[in-house]
Amino acid sequence: MNKAKVLVEQTVNPNTLSGQTLAYIGDAVYEIYIRRHLLRGGIVKPQVLQREATYYVSAKAQAALITKLQDEQLLTEEETAAFKRGRNAKTHTKAKNTSLKTYQLSTGFEAMIGYLDLADEKDRVEELCLWCIENVENGGIDKYDFS
Repeated sequence: MNKAKVLVEQTVNPNTLSGQTLAYIGDAVYEIYIRRHLLRGGIVKPQVLQREATYYVSAKAQAALITKLQDEQLLTEEETAAFKRGRNAKTHTKAKNTSLKTYQLSTGFEAMIGYLDLADEKDRVEELCLWCIENVENGGIDKYDFS
């Protein structure tokens, strides 16, 4: 059996990372917020958790959320720059069940969350994730159609 390498963690400057790398961590960070929210809301069956999570974490939902954040001018310059790096990143995978535009917006959303997480902006990550949860649950993204 192969052993994993021992890594020494270092501080990472998120400004030096690609949009895809930021999206990689941002996807996981946002997913954890949503899973925790669903569990705390009393949903404990895995199949129900998976189904309910898609309302928050699908590419369509994330594209709608980032579009609304921009429409309401709720992002800082740094957040917008991180979003654009993710949105404009060259991808080597094909978008599943969604358009390329929706996939790009979703990747940008995840990159923004990843940027904030790596910049140790934990309060801002939480603020944005709670804003997203509230908007999904209150129908705040229904007018944004990314079918």
